Amino acid sequence: MRFTSYVAVGDSFTEGVGDDLPDGGVRGWADLVALGLALSSPEPVGYANLAIRGRKLAPIAGEQVDAAIALAPQLMSINGGGNDIMRPRVSIDGITEQLIDAVDRAVAAGIHVVLTSGANPMRHIPLGPRFEVRGNAFARAVQQHLPRENVTWVDNWGDRDLGELRYWSVDKLHLGPLGHRRVAANVLAALEVPVPDFGPEPLEPARPRSAEYWREYVLPWIGRRLTGRSSGDNREPKSATLQPVVVP
Repeated sequence: MRFTSYVAVGDSFTEGVGDDLPDGGVRGWADLVALGLALSSPEPVGYANLAIRGRKLAPIAGEQVDAAIALAPQLMSINGGGNDIMRPRVSIDGITEQLIDAVDRAVAAGIHVVLTSGANPMRHIPLGPRFEVRGNAFARAVQQHLPRENVTWVDNWGDRDLGELRYWSVDKLHLGPLGHRRVAANVLAALEVPVPDFGPEPLEPARPRSAEYWREYVLPWIGRRLTGRSSGDNREPKSATLQPVVVP
């Protein structure tokens, strides 16, 4: 399949959090998928990333997907729900319905959809087993609606190797550079697009001791949940319009 325009919607997973750039920005798997599309295309490829960290599924399936449809891309990737299942209460049926409805709206607009599950960090984070039960239930609920015409499903949640700690950033909740590369490869392979050489394998980050980890990552995360704040408050998408992908 060849696509010359691609829009990504989602949360921190799709924004690219954990794959840090020297200028303070982030890259991530969606950027790498856009690069793979551009490298395999004889024509220029346009790319936009509307994902914002911390977003729950409702604004992703609503305002983000609406904005993406307005850009009229040939390809859209949709992911969400990870922040919902880590809240005190969640309706698995409710978020599944929101997600599938968003997919159907995009397909009805003539867009091919990559529906991708997030990777599973639950082996490494506090309360992981509790949240993993929800994540497994969500993955099963979504897959009951598949296959679907003009939808490519990419099951990162079920990628057992991706659960290894080496694929995760220092906070253990977001993928690191190596993890984002693996997800990009999963997506490109599902689209039958050649997976490019992303360069030398990045080194695994130095990981803090337990007390430092809790102080720097876990307690701030808990604090945001208790006060209703999000890491994405007042943030804008890193790329809200289709821009040509720069091929090195």
